[in-house]
Amino acid sequence: MDKTSRSKGRGTGRATLEQVAGMAGVSIMTASRALSQPQMVSEVTRVKVERAVAELGYVPNRAARALASSQSHVIVVLVPSFSNAVFTAVLEGIHDAVAPGQYQLLIGNTYYSQAEEEKLLRTYLQSSPDGILFSSQAHSPAVAKMMEASQVPSVSMMDLSDDADALSVGFSQFEAGMEMTRHLIRKGYRRIGFIGAQLDERTLRRADGYRAAMVEAGLADPRLELMVPERSTIALGAELMGQMMANMPDCDAVFCCNDDLAHGAVYHCQRHGIRIPQDIAVCGFNDLPASAWMMPSLTTIDTPRYQIGFEAASLLLQVIKGQEPERKRIDLGFTLRERESA
Repeated sequence: MDKTSRSKGRGTGRATLEQVAGMAGVSIMTASRALSQPQMVSEVTRVKVERAVAELGYVPNRAARALASSQSHVIVVLVPSFSNAVFTAVLEGIHDAVAPGQYQLLIGNTYYSQAEEEKLLRTYLQSSPDGILFSSQAHSPAVAKMMEASQVPSVSMMDLSDDADALSVGFSQFEAGMEMTRHLIRKGYRRIGFIGAQLDERTLRRADGYRAAMVEAGLADPRLELMVPERSTIALGAELMGQMMANMPDCDAVFCCNDDLAHGAVYHCQRHGIRIPQDIAVCGFNDLPASAWMMPSLTTIDTPRYQIGFEAASLLLQVIKGQEPERKRIDLGFTLRERESA
C-alpha cells in the first residue's frame, strides 16, 4: 500500500485533492485545473488525474463551509422512479421524518439504472450531504468506492440487507413472493404462472420466492415464468397476460410482480370473456389504492411503503447525530390482502 493510500481516511476520512495530486504525480494546482478546466492541461496530465480520482473515489467538494462544520442539513434520496406510486409513499414518509429537523432533501431518479445512480451520486456528494437513502442494495463498483471514500452514512430501503452491519429498512421481498405463491397453492391452484417486468432486484427476489414455493410443492415449471425487462405498465400487464394464456393454456393462476401488471392482466381477461377467479386467478404486489376497488378486487401483498420511508429516514438521522441504533436491520413485514381475484 503506498503512502497516499495509507493516509486516506485521516481527518474527515474523505479522499482529498492533495492525495489525488500525489497519486497523479502533479501539483495540487494542476490537479485542480485538470478537474475544473481540463482543456488547460495536457491530455497525459488529464488522464493521470482522472485515474487517480477513480482509484481514490475522490469527489470534488464544492461545499467547503458544510465540510468545515461537518453538517449540511442535506439528505440525498435516490429512488428508481418518480411516476411509481410505491415510491411516492416512501418519499412522503421520508419527508415527515426529516422535516422537524429542518433537513432538505435532494431527490434523484435513477430510472432503475446503476449508471444513472453513479452519475447522480457523484453530483450530490459535492453538496456534502449528511446522509444518503438508497432504494437499492445493488450498486456499481464506482458507487461503492465513492461511498467508502466519502464516509457518508447511508440506509437502504425496501429490502433487507444480508450484511448484519449494513443499515436497512423494509421487508423480505423473497418471503413475500413465497407467501403469495403458497397462498395460491393452499387455495388449490397448481399451474401458477409468474409475470414480471423491469427486472430490478426487488422483482427478481419476488421471483425467487415464487420459484422456491413452487419447488417446495413439486409444481415448478420454468415455462410458467414470463419475465421481460420492459418498464412495468398496465398495458404491458395486459399484453403479457395474453402471452401467458396463449403459451400456457392450462395456467390456472397468475402472480404478477406488481399491481400495475396485475391490473392489466385483469383487464385483458375482462376484454376476452375470461372469468376471474373461476377460469384463472390473478394476484399482484404492493396493494395500490385502486386494487381494492377493481371488479373483481385484487388479491395482493400490502407493503408498508410510508413506514419504510419514515423509519429509514429516522434511522439515518440517529446515525447522523452520532447515536448507536438499537437495530441496524428493521423488518417491517408485509400483509397478504386476500380479495375476490383469487
